[in-house]
Amino acid sequence: MLVGCSRSAPSPDRLDSSGSRETRVTIKSEYTPDRIVAKKGRPLELIFYRDDDSECTAQVVFEDFQIRQDLAVRQDTAVSLIPEKEGEFTFACGMGMIKGKLVVEK
Repeated sequence: MLVGCSRSAPSPDRLDSSGSRETRVTIKSEYTPDRIVAKKGRPLELIFYRDDDSECTAQVVFEDFQIRQDLAVRQDTAVSLIPEKEGEFTFACGMGMIKGKLVVEK
């Protein structure tokens, strides 16, 4: 999601019946979208689809949320969280080379 320049493409997301927001993220040498906007205190489910078999993309790490999730190749992997504070938080591949931003708003 954020290597050098940032894309402003809207997140392909939806709300489920519980009010949780779901956003799909594709990984193919970068995160698409690379910027995700969420609401403070609202459940967020990120569905990562890894369309890249490089070792670099084998994990996604949300350091500020103590999340380190393995990602299967060409399969959906869900990462759920409830952001409790506002701000911008980086997420990255396991090697820290591919990066994105989670922007949490009030």
